[in-house]
Amino acid sequence: MSFLLTCPNCGVREVTDFGFGGEVSARPGSRPTFRELNTYNYFRRNVAGVQREWWFHRSGCRDWFIAERNTVTNEVLFTARPQEAPAQGGDPAGRSRATATGAGGDLA
Repeated sequence: MSFLLTCPNCGVREVTDFGFGGEVSARPGSRPTFRELNTYNYFRRNVAGVQREWWFHRSGCRDWFIAERNTVTNEVLFTARPQEAPAQGGDPAGRSRATATGAGGDLA
C-alpha cells in the first residue's frame, strides 16, 4: 500500500522516497539499565490508529522529521521538523499537512 508524505523541506513526495524510522518514543536516561535500553529498542506500541512516527527523506533533503499518521488508513495528519512538532495531542495548525494537498489518505 502506498501513500504520499509531505517533507517539511521538499514538499509532497511518494512514501517510497522516505525511510521509516519507527514510532516516536521517550528515550531512556543518560545511564539506562539493561532492561530500560532493551525496552526502548525492542518494544513498541504498534497501535492500529493514530501514531507519531520518525521519517527520513532519503531521496531528497536527507533530513529527519516527525509525521502523525493513522496506521489503519495511512491518512497523514501532519508532518513537521522535530523542533516544530506540536505537543502530543496538540494543534498541528501551520505545519506541513499532506491533507492540504489532498494527499492525506490517498492510496495508490
